[in-house]
Amino acid sequence: MESFEQLAKQYEPMIHKIIRALNIYKNKEDYFHIGLVGLWEASEAFNPEKGDFTNYAYTFVKGHILNEMNRNNRLEERSVHPKEEYWETVEETNTDHPLEVEFLLSYCQMLTEKETKWVIYTCVDFLSVREIADKENVSLSAVKQWRSSAKKKLKEQWMEVAD
Repeated sequence: MESFEQLAKQYEPMIHKIIRALNIYKNKEDYFHIGLVGLWEASEAFNPEKGDFTNYAYTFVKGHILNEMNRNNRLEERSVHPKEEYWETVEETNTDHPLEVEFLLSYCQMLTEKETKWVIYTCVDFLSVREIADKENVSLSAVKQWRSSAKKKLKEQWMEVAD
């Protein structure tokens, strides 16, 4: 078979046609390069006894480009890139929340100090059980016990108000 440079020059229009047919408008150069890689692999794997190289190369190149498109689409779906406007609307989470804390504390009057800590850490700071345990230097089971007891007491209080 001829040199790959000659082959690439000969089949360049075909690669561009495949790119246009697949409506690729972003990263055309990258897809063209993928097409060239597909062409090279087709030239390496081609068996002249099995048919015409042009049809084989077309199928091989298109398959490579489609595989790359699928790979990029999966990556794009898994990645989240918020627009710039989003970051302008996000509030800073480290600000103090005195009204929220005061409101929560009004419900926590019958809770112990540790149960109250669990409520504040969970509802204001959005900490997990593990993070609370680390912050308070206690075991996970201790924090789970605070949680269980606080939930029970708050539920009883809520049921009394609802009656």
